[in-house]
Amino acid sequence: MTHFAATFAQPRPALVAFITAGDGDTAANLDALVAGGADVIELGMPFTDPMADGPAIQAANLRSLAKGTTTADIFAIAAAFRSRHPGTPLVLMGYANPMTIRGPDWFAAECAKAGVDGVICVDIPSEEDAELGPALRAAGVDLIRLATPTTDPARLPAVLDGAGGFLYYVSVAGITGLQQAAQASIEDAVARLKAATDLPVAVGFGVRTPEQAAAIARVADGVVVGSAFIDIVAQHGDAAAPYVEAFTRTLADAIHGAKEIAA
Repeated sequence: MTHFAATFAQPRPALVAFITAGDGDTAANLDALVAGGADVIELGMPFTDPMADGPAIQAANLRSLAKGTTTADIFAIAAAFRSRHPGTPLVLMGYANPMTIRGPDWFAAECAKAGVDGVICVDIPSEEDAELGPALRAAGVDLIRLATPTTDPARLPAVLDGAGGFLYYVSVAGITGLQQAAQASIEDAVARLKAATDLPVAVGFGVRTPEQAAAIARVADGVVVGSAFIDIVAQHGDAAAPYVEAFTRTLADAIHGAKEIAA
């Protein structure tokens, strides 16, 4: 059983937590996420033009790049995380340029070597993914696809083709961290997606509070939180880990207990 399958087989929704590699004390923050109860870790690959990200994550990218963070550093962070947390699913999330500049096969092989479970590439549409997805699948790494409120039902099979791990539903059209979709629209979208795939459906973009996370967790298989963690790292710098852990615990408690409350 894969790490994703084991995680989403649990009788509770999952907390999917995002931080940017190289921003603050990344190793300590990753450990804090796991200690606080995060079920899946998304590690952002810093990029100079993160077009899908809002101001908080854009700033985290710039802080990381200013420190000189490289792709090699990211894989070293991932490999060290895997050695410390052998059972926690780890996802790299980023943009096509850093993933393909040395060739998709090289990137996929490095992912597998570092123990990465899945990859989210924000800016390669499924219809144009002739190289990265096949390379990842050949290396045993899941390609996690994105669906949005504007994903046409007729296009959904193409989005799902070759997808693995889980399906990430981006609940608002726009950039990360600035707004949250209406609960009713999320419920409708999750129902539509779950009718089209057996993959778990995780919902993200704009989730900042335990209350928001719990509401989504009542209908989804997972809840993705990113900008709220980035804000903590921005505020506390290299000393952020205890604050990250405390906030993670409040989110995890809300998400893990959401369906019990709903019942």
